[in-house]
Amino acid sequence: MTSTVTAPEPAAPPSDRPSVCMRGVRKSFDGTEVVRGIDLDIGSAEFFTMLGPSGCGKTTTLRMIAGFEDPSAGELLIDGDDVVGLPAYKRPTNTVFQSYALFPNLTVAENVAFGLKRRKVPRTEIAVRVKAELARVGLDGAGDRRPTELSGGMQQRVALARALVNLPRVLLLDEPLGALDLKLRKTLQVELKRIQREVGITFVYVTHDQEEALTMSDRIAVMHQGRLEHVADPVTVYERPATTFVAGFIGVSNLMPAQVVSVHGERARVRLDAGVELETDAVGIPAGERCHAVVRPEKLAIGAVGADRAAGTAGVDGVVESSVFLGTATQLVVRLAGETPMTVLVPNADEATRGELPGGGASICLSWRPEHVHLVRESPAA
Repeated sequence: MTSTVTAPEPAAPPSDRPSVCMRGVRKSFDGTEVVRGIDLDIGSAEFFTMLGPSGCGKTTTLRMIAGFEDPSAGELLIDGDDVVGLPAYKRPTNTVFQSYALFPNLTVAENVAFGLKRRKVPRTEIAVRVKAELARVGLDGAGDRRPTELSGGMQQRVALARALVNLPRVLLLDEPLGALDLKLRKTLQVELKRIQREVGITFVYVTHDQEEALTMSDRIAVMHQGRLEHVADPVTVYERPATTFVAGFIGVSNLMPAQVVSVHGERARVRLDAGVELETDAVGIPAGERCHAVVRPEKLAIGAVGADRAAGTAGVDGVVESSVFLGTATQLVVRLAGETPMTVLVPNADEATRGELPGGGASICLSWRPEHVHLVRESPAA
């Protein structure tokens, strides 16, 4: 009797139904609430990243999706099915952790095949699927080696192949690149995004690394103190942060204290504490409310105090406190009236230009174009 090899089913095409749906999800440990009412839809075949500092609740949220923790309250659905109370091994998910958790006594191929063998998949099919996944992660030909013979990056690829070979609907990744060096981490970021597009399944990725999130994600959820503070695509999260926390956590931001003077339609007149008034988008902040005006360091231009600025630009005067060479750019810290610090990044295009930059103690004017300033509210209290 001849056995037939069954090829792995292709990933289901993206649908309008969310892969993961959370409504009012909360989680408490010993009376302390660590996840505070999350409402979230993660799209089919989306690379979705949960970003935030240690203790913000991102890993706990991932563990609830995986089935390692149950919510204290709320609804959690995967592909439209309620999974609250369903154990991890019965969910259409797999998880890749920072620790590779490979079996040292098994070969690479045996590690990847482990889950398939437990599910009693035919041996011939296992061989086909294991070979395909090892090739996908760039380890074709390494199946007979032991994990201890591999580098950290290669071991992480084995862990990824072991998860993907089971054809999960949702792949959960908990800081999987955190133990790797910077250069290798950047290489694997690109590889992970390529693999996600190739397999066409939903990736839910947890990290505290802002650059990692911006590099790989279709959308990012920034978490703070158990709450979602901003959910949007990387460009929006960076250019138009929703709160002071998001603005400060994603890259470097200049937060200038201000108050909304008046609102006319979608435009607002704002008075900076540094003594300048400017006009910008209202973003739902009413007249009289305190806020911060955000400008990214690379959007600022340096000029002489009192000099004519480019048409349409706004500016504030300050004093240079420090100038630091960073290689590709020079970073200046400028102190405004009211003691507000501002960081400026000036590309090091050539030696002559860098030599003309003002030094410590110099009075200068910082200016920016209207589209480069954005108003944000204070982050909610804990």
